[in-house]
Amino acid sequence: MAGLEESGTDPAASYADPQGDPFLRTRFVIPARPETFLRRERLVRHLDEALRTPLTMVNGAAGAGKTLLVADWAAARDRPVAWLTTDAAEQGPGMFWAYLLHALRACGTSLPAEIGCPADASRVPPNLLARLAAELSTRDRPVIVVLDEFDRVIDPEIADQLEFVLHHAGDGLRLILVTRTEPLLPLHRYRAAGDLTEIRGAELAFTAEEAAELLGLHGLRLPAHATHGLVERTRGWAAGLRLCALAARENPDPELYLKEFEADRTTVADFLLAEVLRRQPPETQDLLLRVSVLDRFRPELVNALTERTDAGPILAGLYRENAFVEHLGQDWYRLHPLFGEILQAHLRVRSPGLEPELHRRAAHWLRGSGALTETLCQGAAAGDWEFTAGALIDDLAIGWLFTGLRSDELAELFSRMGPEAAGPATDLVRAAGDLSRRDLDRGLRHLRRAEQGLTAELGLTAGPGDAAEQALTAEWSPAGEEPGLVAARLSCALLEALAARLTGAPGRAERAATAAETLCDQAPAHLLERHPELTALLLAHLGSARLWAGRFDDASAALSRVAGASAGASTALAREDSLGRLALIDYLNGWLGRAERKARAAVTETERYGLPQPSGSGMGRLVLAAVAVDRDDLGRARALLAEAAESYPALRDPVMEAGRAIATARLHLARGDIRAALEAAERAVPAAVISPWAAGQTALVVSAAHLAGGRPETAFEVLRPLSDEQPACAVGAARAQLAAGRPREAIDLLDGVRSEGGAGPAVTVRALLVRAQAADESGDAVSSRRLVAQALREARRDGLRRPFVEAGPWIRPFLDAMAPRVPATDRAIPGAVASDGPPLPLVEELSGRERDVLGRLALTMSTEEIAADLYVSVNTVKTHLKSVYRKLAVNRRNDAVRRARELNLL
Repeated sequence: MAGLEESGTDPAASYADPQGDPFLRTRFVIPARPETFLRRERLVRHLDEALRTPLTMVNGAAGAGKTLLVADWAAARDRPVAWLTTDAAEQGPGMFWAYLLHALRACGTSLPAEIGCPADASRVPPNLLARLAAELSTRDRPVIVVLDEFDRVIDPEIADQLEFVLHHAGDGLRLILVTRTEPLLPLHRYRAAGDLTEIRGAELAFTAEEAAELLGLHGLRLPAHATHGLVERTRGWAAGLRLCALAARENPDPELYLKEFEADRTTVADFLLAEVLRRQPPETQDLLLRVSVLDRFRPELVNALTERTDAGPILAGLYRENAFVEHLGQDWYRLHPLFGEILQAHLRVRSPGLEPELHRRAAHWLRGSGALTETLCQGAAAGDWEFTAGALIDDLAIGWLFTGLRSDELAELFSRMGPEAAGPATDLVRAAGDLSRRDLDRGLRHLRRAEQGLTAELGLTAGPGDAAEQALTAEWSPAGEEPGLVAARLSCALLEALAARLTGAPGRAERAATAAETLCDQAPAHLLERHPELTALLLAHLGSARLWAGRFDDASAALSRVAGASAGASTALAREDSLGRLALIDYLNGWLGRAERKARAAVTETERYGLPQPSGSGMGRLVLAAVAVDRDDLGRARALLAEAAESYPALRDPVMEAGRAIATARLHLARGDIRAALEAAERAVPAAVISPWAAGQTALVVSAAHLAGGRPETAFEVLRPLSDEQPACAVGAARAQLAAGRPREAIDLLDGVRSEGGAGPAVTVRALLVRAQAADESGDAVSSRRLVAQALREARRDGLRRPFVEAGPWIRPFLDAMAPRVPATDRAIPGAVASDGPPLPLVEELSGRERDVLGRLALTMSTEEIAADLYVSVNTVKTHLKSVYRKLAVNRRNDAVRRARELNLL
């Protein structure tokens, strides 16, 4: 399946924001000052205090001149200043911190790669903030950060996070907030400590002398009393002064005009329309009205809206004239927000019905420029759903509906799509939305309709049952239509694979994957590179379907490719899911240690990017819960099962449901609730084919429940049909035979298990204990003791406890003899083996973190794995290990674990 290889593209790299789009570089550019800008030295001197206090706040009303004041000050610095203009449309914590980190790096501030970058616009990992604050606190010279338009940040979580970094960065950070409102920070504390520099509206207001200078830059010379009167009327409001100056310089009697100008908000709106808009030539007025439907624009886009070719010089002229068109850099512009709002309302009055057409033109232009997110927004605003769905499908971006990074945003956008929108693309989007909510009936109906539409476009005829096959496998490639059709067919393949996974139909998943492999060879390479989530999701669905079928090796091959994909945000959820299922395979094979390591890696994968847990499958936590049951840590198992229940609907396939039912049944059984265990184990999991491992694991729980209820014959009959196929079932059947008083038959069953099967300690330890009990009952105490000791050795590394608890009272004398110094309550714990003499005392008590490292050392985790699990660096782990070795008076890892067990530290 060469066509399904991961691309290596990393959407989380420095050029991309958490949604995979390029960072908007204009948000890091210090705004340019217009030719009529007036530098006011009193404010510049006050701003210089920003270098002496951790926090500076420039707070004033809209148009008070805050941004230009700070921009002029920052541009004059002899050191870099990190500038970030916040965005009201993307103010989630993850997006905010991704942009702030990029702003730091953009201004030349070096940051270690270990700090990381959020992947989800709505969340940020707490450890990222701690690492950033720690890094800044080591700086000899403080880093200066300006957050412009900070009033757009209304999320208290962001404010709390920012205060945390500011507090812990110490003297390494100087933060300047430019805001219209009081920020959600504990300003009273900073004031009380003298750590806050404030420039507020009253100080920002122009004095009469400054207003006279400003009017002079606009070509106006007024008597002192007229200037004083204007300052009084406008309260020194910078934008008001400029608005008045712009209008007054075109009036025959500027002094009279300014004397009569009295503006409330409605009057200002009337003024902007009547004096600012009307003073432009008719073609410029039309341009301004049309661009009001856009958040930002560049000359080529404006030309598409106006059907002209001269937008470039017009926009440049408007900017130079300070006509409320702001230059963002790199040929991008935007309207002053108030001006844009007023213009858009005026557009609806002047040209009713034109707005949707403008959105449609913008969508088509943006699609050609590769700005998919803005394309979808403009297409939806135009109500052109065939185009909007087609843009998503043609870009191979259907995986966005499932990755969790923007699925909620797209679901909201396409929720407005009415039933009148028709075509393969709209049906594919509907099918994806239904399947993402696990609405199989509706999803499959829409998918079949899309496939029938594609077969018609391919020039084929097919009945409903043949449409899926022909839509995926037909060979047809006229040059003009091929790319769009290939993208649609690949989208069909993804949804077919998902449907097969959700219905437990591995054969159907294989056919979809085979078709996808061929289609990937035909698809544009740059689109596959842009959307690695498509390949990752296909492989994850295929691997899970194979896992359900019990084809563990084939499943591992597909899932391992996903787990090893590029560590980008767009594939994080597929990696999390695949790692969790690889962990499940290890667990089912009896390798608890391996399963735990992979499950922890799965959980870390989503936490690493700050993704919400419901976005993931929860399989990692489910496996950790199952491992906790085998370790007799029932409280932890219960908590993990509860966490795993909150999983993403599109990933709640038969594998997940069967795994949850079996783990829940095992927990009930361990707690002694036989009825609840049987109810959970026998809960039906609908699927097209029966899963051998699910049937086997269910039978094991049911058999163990009957055995615990004193029904060994029934327990054996449950497992008898499966004992030749699965080693764990053979061991369970042997245990039932032994309980029924047939030790010879029990040993024969164990002898018939193939040793080359690769079963792990969770299976082999139970087999050893059956043999040990049979030897004990036959009077062979020596063999029984030897077998129990061997079982303890094998169980020790994986921390297995349940087999010894389940063994019954016969094993207690052997454990007592082998662990005389272990408290009676702990004698069923593997690894509690006596040493030859009394343990030597500790040289020094271990710290809490050293105990954490030691506990993971006992699980044979590597240094790198311990570092990832504890969210610390590898060097930090090595430092803790050296201290542990010194305190335990050992030189090696194994000796440290053995010594710790002797001292009851583990």
